[in-house]
Amino acid sequence: MVKKESEGRIVRVSGPVVEATGLIVRMSDIVRVGNEKLMGEVIKIEANSFIIQVYEDTTGIRPGEPVHNTGKPLAVELGPGLLGSIYDGIQRPLQSLEKEMGHFIKRGVDAEGIDHSKKWKFTPTVKKGQTLKEGAIIGEVQEFNFIHKVQLAPGQSGKLKDISSGSFTVIDKIGELEDGTELKLAHFQPVRKPRAFTAKLAPSIPLVTGQRVYDVFFPVAKGGVAALPGPFGAGKTVTQQAIAKWSDADIVVYVGCGERGNEMTEVLTEFPHLVDPKTGKPMMERTILIANTSNMPVAAREASVYVGMTLAEYYRDMGYNVALMADSTSRWAEAMREISSRLEEMPGEEGYPAYLSTKLANFYERAGRVTTQNGQEGSVTVIGAVSPAGGDFSEPVTQNTLRVAKCFWALDAKLAEKRHYWSINWLNSYSLYHESLRDWYVENIDKKWPEKVKKLMTVLQEEDSLMEIVQLVGSDSLPESQQLTLEIARLIREELLQQNAFHEVDKFCPLTKANALIDLVFFFEKVACDALAKNVPVREIIASKTKYKIATVKTTEDYTKLHKQVMKEMEEEMKELENKFA
Repeated sequence: MVKKESEGRIVRVSGPVVEATGLIVRMSDIVRVGNEKLMGEVIKIEANSFIIQVYEDTTGIRPGEPVHNTGKPLAVELGPGLLGSIYDGIQRPLQSLEKEMGHFIKRGVDAEGIDHSKKWKFTPTVKKGQTLKEGAIIGEVQEFNFIHKVQLAPGQSGKLKDISSGSFTVIDKIGELEDGTELKLAHFQPVRKPRAFTAKLAPSIPLVTGQRVYDVFFPVAKGGVAALPGPFGAGKTVTQQAIAKWSDADIVVYVGCGERGNEMTEVLTEFPHLVDPKTGKPMMERTILIANTSNMPVAAREASVYVGMTLAEYYRDMGYNVALMADSTSRWAEAMREISSRLEEMPGEEGYPAYLSTKLANFYERAGRVTTQNGQEGSVTVIGAVSPAGGDFSEPVTQNTLRVAKCFWALDAKLAEKRHYWSINWLNSYSLYHESLRDWYVENIDKKWPEKVKKLMTVLQEEDSLMEIVQLVGSDSLPESQQLTLEIARLIREELLQQNAFHEVDKFCPLTKANALIDLVFFFEKVACDALAKNVPVREIIASKTKYKIATVKTTEDYTKLHKQVMKEMEEEMKELENKFA
């Protein structure tokens, strides 16, 4: 039997990659590196040494310093107290650390992921003598506006010997199984291992974002994956922030993975002051933020997306719908590229590691709407921003993301420059969830919803083909019916696709209101085509004023009466034109 050494030694240091020897380790073991005991993870094992990626700055570390093995993988602490927290990439609470040491975190600092001193009122939902399976819900705790369902930790199961009710901290014993296993409010979960579930369900319910361009044209299902690629300044971060604020997800996990500090600062300063439109309470009460900016160590950036996903899966297992914002996966891929190059691995396309596609797929495949081990139904929806250099969508991260994402929201810098928000290019974007969501829209919104959406896209595509002719010879040379098509397409772009994120009413649009706006556009098309057939000149139809009242409906909260009134005015205006040119 090989004797396990208690201490190893550093052999070589290359940025965040450290080579050490003298310890028996396993892949993914967490080790403490150097005199300052920096946290690192074993990522490669060789004959006489092993390689560690260190989650902190390695400046000043030198060969000969000690390395200690914890024998455990990277894990997060799960329990009451996660909501409203702001963490770094390895679940260190930034608010607590700031109180202790100011604005700059010292190296080698340890901090509990959740408060170990706060007491929670625990109410058991199981009885003594019950046989419990892994993942079973044993009780409830009130966490802000949510019922936090306390679960058995992975690997725990058996007959319940004892269970208590009352006020406990997350580390207090609340019960015991007959095999002697102590039960607590919190437990640890390895971040790279997906939480188990019973069955994966079809993506048949949409994640309603309140943003028309997504909900109408390119919907994403609960448990689905959406890719959000775009060049600098196109609105990736703003889009994710809007979805985090307004979507019908119960819990939001926002991972700022390698983003610029000023963008993350905006999130950190704005979210605590936002009011949740559902509850009227602070938005942070249903949000977990993970801040890992571009100047932080790259190894922690690589870990941050897994930390966020594990937190999301934990609330999914309670029966909640979770939206995970990963901003941006390109920075995550860049971290993998840097680590890979320091390991001297064979590079793949554009220097990214050969396993890039596998890593991306493994991460995105953890999304889904599932039946959990305890019989709940929950979902994790992932919206991953991609930052392709120069807006080139053919680069490896975007292309490998598209292989696993069924929803593609292509941001366009030219639309952003024109102040067209959201700057989603409606010709390059797509959603493969239309068919699976069809029944939901038909049942809950409108029986003709699929046909309406198809017609909207047809008009926009027709406009694109006509614009080539317009640029050559001008719109006046087109037949009058095609000139009218261009006007209908303009209404679709300006009244449906565009949305004012700063308007008190228009910043959120329910699906019923979006459906009413679609009906107004199509009603105008109908009365306009009728007038055209009765020899009314197209220039007179285009010059009509009532169509501009669609914008008024868009910005009115109680839109139902106004919607009918505008339809009536459109009809009357076209009747006047018909009589004029009869």
